[in-house]
Amino acid sequence: MIALPAPPHSREALDAVTAAQWQALFSAPAKALAHWLQAAAALEDPQAQTLFGQLLLDGRGIAPDAARAFGCFVRAADRGWPMAMNMRARCLEHGWGTPSDPPQAAHWYLQAAQAGLDWGMYNYANFLSSGRVLEQNHALALEWYRKAAALGHAKSLNLVGRYYEDGIVVEADRATAFRYYRASAEGGDFRGQYSYACMLAERGRIDDANYWLEKIPDTATAAFMKKIGNELQLSGHPSFRQIGDRMLQLAASR
Repeated sequence: MIALPAPPHSREALDAVTAAQWQALFSAPAKALAHWLQAAAALEDPQAQTLFGQLLLDGRGIAPDAARAFGCFVRAADRGWPMAMNMRARCLEHGWGTPSDPPQAAHWYLQAAQAGLDWGMYNYANFLSSGRVLEQNHALALEWYRKAAALGHAKSLNLVGRYYEDGIVVEADRATAFRYYRASAEGGDFRGQYSYACMLAERGRIDDANYWLEKIPDTATAAFMKKIGNELQLSGHPSFRQIGDRMLQLAASR
């Protein structure tokens, strides 16, 4: 068993932490991890600042403090850390620890996307596809979704599939959509799992569809389970109606 490293008090001590010790830290109790990351963040390490900011945002191992979390993300983003850029944008989009500023959120999502972060690509594409903040541009949104999908980003894989299923800025191609949905489902996205299950059902593969529908509650939000639970209750397949009933029960309990 790898011993946890002592909280670093110098840059040299932080640089000496091995990959195995980092792994041990992430398996440690949240309070111990928060204490360690706080010390590392004080050394102006952008990775530690980003991770510590996430703990502050979630209130995991430390009292929640969204304003302090946002400050961590700002400092790390200014040092070029892509995930911090994305989290800075998330805070600006939702008003977590800072006044809501969607145009600035779009700016930082783009910075994260251009730095190669799949989540930045996905979030920036969401702004483009919805037209909520930026001028709607499905062609450019699909380009960013594809880039994130190529990195294995499960939510983006599902949305690329949606573009092909619905024929938005590309020729409709259900076979291509099916492949993207399968990759999204296998990547763990609950929306991708539902999309894939629907296409499996169309092909008469009911048992396979049931398998993926049963996995959705592992990660889905209560709102999503309520939505598809109601849809499944209208199905002609008894097994789908049963799964729909269970999803509605789980949604009500969360």
